[in-house]
Amino acid sequence: MSSILIVGAGQAGLQLALGLRRDGHDVTVVSNRTPDDIRTGRVMSSQCMFDAALKTERDLGLNDWEADCPPVEGISLAVPAPDGSGGKAIDFASRLDRYAQSVDQRVKMPGWMERLERDGGRLEIHDVGVDDLERYTQEHDLVVVAAGKGEIVQLFERSPERSPYEQPMRALALTYVTGMTPRPEYSAVCFNLIPTVGEYFVFPALTTTGACEIMVFEGVPGGPMDCWGDVTMPQEHLAKSQWILETFLPWEAERCRDIELTDHNGILAGRFPPTVRGPVGELPSGRLVLGLADAIMLNDPITGQGSNNAAKMATAYLEAIRRHAEAPYDRAFMEAAFENFWESYGQYVTTWTNALLSPPPEHVLKLLAAGNGSADLAHRFVNGFDDPVDYFDWFMFPDKAEAYLATVSTEA
Repeated sequence: MSSILIVGAGQAGLQLALGLRRDGHDVTVVSNRTPDDIRTGRVMSSQCMFDAALKTERDLGLNDWEADCPPVEGISLAVPAPDGSGGKAIDFASRLDRYAQSVDQRVKMPGWMERLERDGGRLEIHDVGVDDLERYTQEHDLVVVAAGKGEIVQLFERSPERSPYEQPMRALALTYVTGMTPRPEYSAVCFNLIPTVGEYFVFPALTTTGACEIMVFEGVPGGPMDCWGDVTMPQEHLAKSQWILETFLPWEAERCRDIELTDHNGILAGRFPPTVRGPVGELPSGRLVLGLADAIMLNDPITGQGSNNAAKMATAYLEAIRRHAEAPYDRAFMEAAFENFWESYGQYVTTWTNALLSPPPEHVLKLLAAGNGSADLAHRFVNGFDDPVDYFDWFMFPDKAEAYLATVSTEA
């Protein structure tokens, strides 16, 4: 068995660590925060995970909160009417074949950190720099960097051919709330697309205080939803969230008349450029470290795929390590571990996510409009969030879109 150290105690790092520990490897996770620091800190993401990603947790017996977390049973899509009437130009919904869920990372990550220690792994609290990585690579067979921020991420070279945007494409904000009027019929990710302004989506989740709703705002830079720079207090953040809905999405504002923050740390705002990096980081000594999840494949949250990507890449790396057995963890292994994931899955979710950051082309507008009248199209669009590879057979290309529309045109 190998000695493996993982920097970063997020979805990918801890899931990989617990899987490796289950296989009998000697595992250390290094985090710059203790479990209690995370529990009592600010929210870190929106983390809606669809069934295929949830299955990776179930397979390792890590789904400790599944029974308590409210399910996300479907997805709806709405686009405001361009005449300013407050109506909707596009409005459809469909059920997911299997439910999604969102567990606040302030709940999940401390639980997994404590479980790692119970399972015989080690947890080290330290803010890792390059010098630390030099030492770690001498002491362990493999070092994995699963932390998406800090100087160590710069060890991984940006891939320009896989990173079409050099600047942030959205001003991002999260608001965790209680008191929202439930969606009728069934729970869902309510996705709203406001042309030239941005996107808003909201869905049920489990947080430190129990059930809640997570509001996610994606503002086009320089537009009216790029409005968080002067917000400093939690209640100001809540008020700004409500203002956006009242201004652009009256049907969503109606659900939010009585909302309150889950806690004063239930807010977040920021921005970053979506970036794909090479999987191998070379230290000054020439020793190598392997990148994982956001460290090397950081997507915009517009498609809600961040935690899904992390879980699936962690699973791909776990399987690569199992296949590798006792061979050395050299550059060839590291490149193959990521490239196999990229070729089979990562490139598709990244390309689809990046495409949604630009104004939709004509064929996408036709497809979304057809969703108003086609239950089959709505169902396929909604369930693509669980398997984005499917979009490349009908959604991403004009010729495939036209061919698919011809099959649903009678119904639509």
